[in-house]
Amino acid sequence: MAIATNLGFPRIGAKRELKWLLEKYWQGKIGAEELLTKAQDVRQTNWQWQADAGIQQVPVGDFSLYDHVLDWSQRVGAVPAAYQSSQLVSELDRYFAMARGTQKGVDLPALEMTKWFNTNYHYIVPEWTEDQTFHLNAEAYLNEIAAAQAIATDARPVVLGPVSLLLLGKLKGSNASPLVLLERLLPVYEQLLAKLNEAGVTWVQWDEPVLALDLSEEAQKAIQKSLEVLSGAFGNLKLVVTSYFEGLRENLALAFSLPVAAVHLDLSAAPKQLDEALSLIRPEQLLSLGLIDGRNVWKNDLSKTLDLAEKAAKAIGTDRLLIAPGCSLLHSPVDLASETAIDAELKSWLAFARQKLDEIAIITQALNEGRDSVADALRQNAKAIQSRRSSVRTHNPAVRQRIESITPESLLRQGAYNQRQGEQRSRLNLPLLPTTTIGSFPQTSEVRQARAAFRKGDLTADAYQEFLEAETQSCIRRQENLGLDVLVHGEFERNDMVEYFGEQLEGFVVSQNGWVQSYGSRCVKPPIIFGDIQRPHAMTVPMAKYAQSLTQRPVKGMLTGPVTILCWSFVRDDQPRRDTCEQIALAIRDEAVDLESSGIGVIQIDEPALREGLPLRQRDQPGYLQWAVDAFRLASSGVSNETQIHTHMCYCEFNEILPSIAALDADVISIETSRSKMELLDGFGDFQYPNEIGPGVYDIHSPRVPSTDEMVGLLRKAVDLIPAERLWVNPDCGLKTRGWVEVEAALKSMVEAAQQVRSLLA
Repeated sequence: MAIATNLGFPRIGAKRELKWLLEKYWQGKIGAEELLTKAQDVRQTNWQWQADAGIQQVPVGDFSLYDHVLDWSQRVGAVPAAYQSSQLVSELDRYFAMARGTQKGVDLPALEMTKWFNTNYHYIVPEWTEDQTFHLNAEAYLNEIAAAQAIATDARPVVLGPVSLLLLGKLKGSNASPLVLLERLLPVYEQLLAKLNEAGVTWVQWDEPVLALDLSEEAQKAIQKSLEVLSGAFGNLKLVVTSYFEGLRENLALAFSLPVAAVHLDLSAAPKQLDEALSLIRPEQLLSLGLIDGRNVWKNDLSKTLDLAEKAAKAIGTDRLLIAPGCSLLHSPVDLASETAIDAELKSWLAFARQKLDEIAIITQALNEGRDSVADALRQNAKAIQSRRSSVRTHNPAVRQRIESITPESLLRQGAYNQRQGEQRSRLNLPLLPTTTIGSFPQTSEVRQARAAFRKGDLTADAYQEFLEAETQSCIRRQENLGLDVLVHGEFERNDMVEYFGEQLEGFVVSQNGWVQSYGSRCVKPPIIFGDIQRPHAMTVPMAKYAQSLTQRPVKGMLTGPVTILCWSFVRDDQPRRDTCEQIALAIRDEAVDLESSGIGVIQIDEPALREGLPLRQRDQPGYLQWAVDAFRLASSGVSNETQIHTHMCYCEFNEILPSIAALDADVISIETSRSKMELLDGFGDFQYPNEIGPGVYDIHSPRVPSTDEMVGLLRKAVDLIPAERLWVNPDCGLKTRGWVEVEAALKSMVEAAQQVRSLLA
């Protein structure tokens, strides 16, 4: 009999219960006991939903209060020395200090944060040292397993494997690979396996997601060695080694050579690897088929998927199959049932996490009992698939004709950067080390309440516009008082930097509750791209124009770039991503031209997802980078020389794609660098990045307010790497999630830091 399994479930809760709990705890409105008790309620609901859906191996340990990689750092006892301060009185305080920083009793910055492979989920980067020691700290994890076993007898613990854990971190102060620590770490995993045996666990999900990457020979040997060493501790445990987001390719043979009971394949990402896998699988091994796309919202074509599953069943037998999503459902919204505003036709095309569980159960039943046993479900599914395939809503001839008219000249600015720079400096007349912010300012409860009242019809359009203009005026005045050189309007009318555009562009639909976790308590609601995209009207011009009328200082027009809108939406899967990105780029190009025509001289087109969209395998990357760069240039090249184009990127490793970042030809790029202490800027200096750059001097994802001296130190590092005349001063990212008190204090320090470094340079 095939077994229905899952790799992970959204942590936040159907109504974002975990988000609200965390934020109340951080605000001091609830205590640790209430946080942990109610978080357990969310976990148990998740387990119950999965068990009720027919999932036989329910994952446990995939839940996290902030980030699962941080959880594993703590579970193996790898807490950096600075966070072992006696002033952090509880393990929970220590955990959140690493995640968010703290100024309560002890002043500590947050650990570095970056993207989880090629997703918009952010993880906390483990920090290793050459003298690193490890010890098992898994009591809470084991208690969670015991609680899950009361609901799902065959609860399956999720373990982040030692090789991936080490490689996801950084060995501070050394150029050596973190794998030098593997021998010290393995005894901790051995102890953990012994505890899992004692707990009566049958199956263990052994996540080694680095198997989806181009692995060095050292890393391949480390994975082999780690499991060979640990195999003596398996006892009655059966391990399924798991990776996702990409095919295993040259690591496929390695995966099946490991001493594990099963190997998982993400067939939703790479279905063609099945044939080779069937030739490599050992007679005693099971195969986990990742058949459901855990990263998108489209209903699975069950008939087509069953063809693939039945092929595997015919080759090795149904009783050697585990049926699963390709990856954890962490990246999916929780439940489509809560969507009441999406029209019936479009809704019939969709599946959120709970619906994906049903798809897994249907496929499993069809394999075990035949397709006739799920005939009604297959019939309804086929009807929905055909409806989407034949719908006239997905194609717009005018959009397609415009795409055909794009020429190489469409991707070029009027003049080269050196020529543009002179014209822009003459127009803007900015000081050395000009100061600015990334775009958004605090979205206070008043802002959110006004937006909600407007959407419910409790606030008229005129009253809402009056409110937005008052907030914008206040924001402009605050920035002037702080002494910022280039201002922003604050984005009070925007719920999210992608969703806001999705609400206004044709070809998108926006859900009511399609939230997914980005990091910690931060959730985003990606819009859904179902058809061809075009801009029916100006989207940002009125507010930008109004803000510029309030001040003599330049105000940036704020746009989200085409690659980021693509990556941070649920994208249609019935045409190449490149085609969809070009359509978005043309819409953003039209908006940029209209901003310029309205008197805006600085336009920021954010592309924080450029690195995120990079394919995991090197051989696939050049093609993506070419069309991604072309899309940005298409969006940004419709303006004149004297209009300054900015872009922003954050929380990624940029060094390997610096030639492509330079090829964007943005006049100014701002990047996140504070958590890494300007480490990310080294690559830009070594590369001799030709245009202007704004390295972030403080971390906006932490409530901590850095001092002026701290920012001066970072700026002095920046000046050592990049000529001062090409440097800007800004925070790491937008400020919407912060409060005004901390924002004004931090920006005051930032402006003072810029002034001090100007004086030093003078």
